[in-house]
Amino acid sequence: MNRIASFSFVLVSSLVLFFSACKNTEKAEDSEEDFTSGITSVTDNEQISAQNVFNSIPARADIINLISQDKLEYNPDFLNNPDVAAKYALENSRALNLGIFGADLSVTGAFDQTQESMLFLKCVNILAKNLGVSTAFDQRMMDRMEAHKENRDSTLEIIASSFRKADDYLKQNGRPGTSALILCGAWIEGMYVSCRIADQIKSENTIKTILKQQESLKHLIIMTNASGLNEEAKYVIDGLKKIQDELEVANVKNELTLENIKLVSESISALRKKVVETY
Repeated sequence: MNRIASFSFVLVSSLVLFFSACKNTEKAEDSEEDFTSGITSVTDNEQISAQNVFNSIPARADIINLISQDKLEYNPDFLNNPDVAAKYALENSRALNLGIFGADLSVTGAFDQTQESMLFLKCVNILAKNLGVSTAFDQRMMDRMEAHKENRDSTLEIIASSFRKADDYLKQNGRPGTSALILCGAWIEGMYVSCRIADQIKSENTIKTILKQQESLKHLIIMTNASGLNEEAKYVIDGLKKIQDELEVANVKNELTLENIKLVSESISALRKKVVETY
């Protein structure tokens, strides 16, 4: 895998890094209900799809190895603007952008960007507090981050643990839709950054990585549909379904060209723009 393709791979992977990192180290016999607790009226297939979303990325150690071996570079220009974190006033927007900033936090952590990590952690803290899940990102978590700032594996595990705690809290308190939107925001951010890289670098391997996201998106849509989103958040599902259709067409063509993913890139950019600009 070449350097740019690996960078894209890492960024797409970050979309659920904070939810799945701890899960990757747990025993295989853990029940599927752990991933879907609080979601009622879901079929077995929908529960399996939820688990597949979490299981569709590589282990944290593999991501770190890619960064080290390929000497990947950190590029902050692709991430969301930290200055707008406090502006999000709607619960849907707060949840979606908590996912986006969470993905950005994972990226900065994976690339040993200590100062940037603290900046994005503040964004996560603001949104978590406004969503009522600030206990997942309390002072103890901040102290742990500071104490382990030289160990990125530990840092990523701390991030993962905190987001999983927030995820569990929301589902157990009858807010599965909010939890699902956090995951949607993280997926959108990972895909958006990868499409930007593809557009800049024109790498066939990067495009191939983007096309592979069709499967994770399918499971994400099933899980999010099962969570019972309110009407104001339906635009997210509509946007994801549009991207799903475009990915399907692009995969049928199986051409590793920018032209083949042009509609996918435009749609993910449009959806991401709406998410980050809806306060």
